[in-house]
Amino acid sequence: MKPTDDQILEILGDSGLVLSPSIIAFNAGFTRTHVNNRLSEFAEKGLVDRVERGKYEISEIGRGYLSGDVDASEL
Repeated sequence: MKPTDDQILEILGDSGLVLSPSIIAFNAGFTRTHVNNRLSEFAEKGLVDRVERGKYEISEIGRGYLSGDVDASEL
């Protein structure tokens, strides 16, 4: 996990919404490309669900990670 990962996941988790990389990037102050790359990796690890192309929501595993119940090294 990278230092920016928690912030990206927290935006998804706190909003409770389906969001695009552009919206997350705008709110986090990161580039869309960076957020898109991280979301792709999160989807592979099960931290987020890809609802449809370019739209993501946090998964139960992602919520567990944010609450400290899931260790990133286990993913």
